[in-house]
Amino acid sequence: MDTAQALPAGALGMRAFAKVNLHLDVLRRRHDGYHEIESVMQSVGLYDTLHLVPRPRGLSLLSDSPEVPSGAENLCLRAAHALLEAAGCEAPPRGVRIDLYKSIPVAAGFGGGSADAAATLVGLNRMWELGLDDAALHALAARLGSDVAFCLHGGTRLARGRGERLTALPALPRTWFLLLFAAIPVRAAWAYANLNMGLTRRSHALSMDQLKSILARYPGAARGFFNRLEDAVCPAHPLLSEITSRLLEGGAPVAMMSGSGGGVFAAFRSREEAEGARRDLRRSDWRMPIVPSVQSGVELFTSRSQSEPQAP
Repeated sequence: MDTAQALPAGALGMRAFAKVNLHLDVLRRRHDGYHEIESVMQSVGLYDTLHLVPRPRGLSLLSDSPEVPSGAENLCLRAAHALLEAAGCEAPPRGVRIDLYKSIPVAAGFGGGSADAAATLVGLNRMWELGLDDAALHALAARLGSDVAFCLHGGTRLARGRGERLTALPALPRTWFLLLFAAIPVRAAWAYANLNMGLTRRSHALSMDQLKSILARYPGAARGFFNRLEDAVCPAHPLLSEITSRLLEGGAPVAMMSGSGGGVFAAFRSREEAEGARRDLRRSDWRMPIVPSVQSGVELFTSRSQSEPQAP
């Protein structure tokens, strides 16, 4: 359910949507220490809620999650300061408190922190009337993190480079995702550091025609996709492999780790199929929301009536 409180008077609300990696190949390690990737990313209907609340002065953040840092390392605050710097502002034009209500699990591969940063860029650019265009916001997002640029735009996109070079793909057919988080947090830096490029299976980059063909027939044709980071993460966390195996054995067309983990998703043509798979797992201690594919990365709202409940 949506755990956010009522939107305060004069505040701007945002939904920051999670993502899944329908496909993730790691091509090589770059000279700057990052990895060159090729990934098909998809926005899904699980979201964090942010309120930008006017204050007399200053910039601060409050969150309902103890896992979210509140200091300078917080991605929302980093996004806010990057926005001010890009606009040539020494101080916020208007005081604001960022209230962050988390529904996307932390360190699950669903892009929660990146989504929050993207929403902060969009919301504060509007609230502070800075007038930065899409290209300027994209450049800031790319500097903040590999997934922030995607979360800024959302939908169905091919991500290359560190994840910041985006190409729009045809929208995914209506798909229902069972997202599963068994409390196995995995940090992206650890996953990439433990990926042995010499021992992983050979890269086989997909052509644009192949990508479009798989997406048009998704999830039935999804066996053409994979997540290279499973080679690093699953040996250290075998429960993730057990979960995907159980989902596939239960009839899921596809089940795989998202991003660097430790979240897993399975994709279905209908909500009923997803609900059946969730029942078959029989684990009430795991977080298992069922959500549809969406074509937005960030949505703004100015009244509580515009905020829709989370899927259970």
